[in-house]
Amino acid sequence: MACPEQRPTGPTGTTPPPPGPPDADAGDGRSAAGPALSGGAATALTTDVLVIGGGIIGLTVAWRAAGQGLSVVVADPEPGGGAARVAAGMLAAVTELHYGEEALLELNLRSARAWSQFAGELSQAAGTGTGYRPCGTLAVALDSDDRAQLRELHTLHQRNGLTSQWLTGRECRRAEPMLAPGVRGGLRVDGDHQVDPRRVTDALLVACGRAGVAIHRASSRRLTLRADRVTGAELSDGTVVSAGTTVVACGSRSGDLPGLPEAARPPVRPVKGQVVRLRVPASRAPFLSRTVRAVVRGSAVYLVPRADGELVIGATSEEQGWDTTVTAGGVYELLRDAHELVPGLTELPLTETCAGLRPGTPDNAPLLGPSVVPGLHLATGHYRNGVLLAPATGEALAQSLTTGTLPAYAAPFGPERFATGAAPVDHPRAESRAADDLTGARR
Repeated sequence: MACPEQRPTGPTGTTPPPPGPPDADAGDGRSAAGPALSGGAATALTTDVLVIGGGIIGLTVAWRAAGQGLSVVVADPEPGGGAARVAAGMLAAVTELHYGEEALLELNLRSARAWSQFAGELSQAAGTGTGYRPCGTLAVALDSDDRAQLRELHTLHQRNGLTSQWLTGRECRRAEPMLAPGVRGGLRVDGDHQVDPRRVTDALLVACGRAGVAIHRASSRRLTLRADRVTGAELSDGTVVSAGTTVVACGSRSGDLPGLPEAARPPVRPVKGQVVRLRVPASRAPFLSRTVRAVVRGSAVYLVPRADGELVIGATSEEQGWDTTVTAGGVYELLRDAHELVPGLTELPLTETCAGLRPGTPDNAPLLGPSVVPGLHLATGHYRNGVLLAPATGEALAQSLTTGTLPAYAAPFGPERFATGAAPVDHPRAESRAADDLTGARR
């Protein structure tokens, strides 16, 4: 399987078709979705890099690798799909801080700083926007217990040298007049921005095509090996791709690839998230001016306003295996808590409900770069930070694919930390779950 099977569903329960190749002029006579957008006839291909998985991470890696002069093939039956079609797109390096993840914080901050330039380069390459908005984030609390938890988060920010400003409830309502009168206080974080992941993946498809990336509409049937080296993959349509390096970027399904050597199998699991999308009519705009996050009775909710009037509300965090069912309970809890935070949203039209799978790892951090098996690199396990970490991942993998080594900032996230026989990893799972109650996860 080339990438996670997770699709948005509309309010009537219908499933829209997967994204097709963007209708854009490639500018050089090639299809905007790539010079070899295919799937059907069995062929043999040879390339420098094969990327298995065409979500936001796989496409970013492919685009950046092509920019280094490498020939690249992407294999995915639904390129541009995956978790990014569901994600809200918060670039929340500060408000997503969790205890025990200081090394990950540095990577998150680096990627957050890179997003403005990344979005500009991508927009120029694709000729279309990404929805990047440097609008900031406001995290608020509705009662004294939640206010105390936000105070703890503020202390954690200060301990790590991060910039966040404590606001009184009145100051919060002055910043966002639609907030409920009961808001007790909050944190203003001007450095946490947002982007529209659907627009980003659409732009990446175009940019990859213009850079010469061949996007093959097929899944990986099995990896191919020769003398203990990964040499590419046989695809579901019978095409055999021979590659100097194969990159696994399949999100939550990265550990399920047939033919994957056991020593290099990433410990990635699916974590379900449900999201609701509303529409703000022009007569009600501006509804919110920035991303608003809240802790409501110990559970988290966020509201991400798009410039085009869409309002994204999320997100649940459920250990439900491969289930991507949108449930009445999940939608009810999201709308209930969002209503307590912003009462006026109940009058907005409901346009879509979504469920997707985040790729979680034992230490909540991604797996980047060369694996213990020659010819195999990983770009997976980004969990709740897939959109945020796209620029840093693309940069890191572009270096590892051309030099064989990761840059220093990405070295702590090499796959070898989970390899058979490696030293035990200090997993911050328990501490992170405690911190989730401050910032983040709904269960």
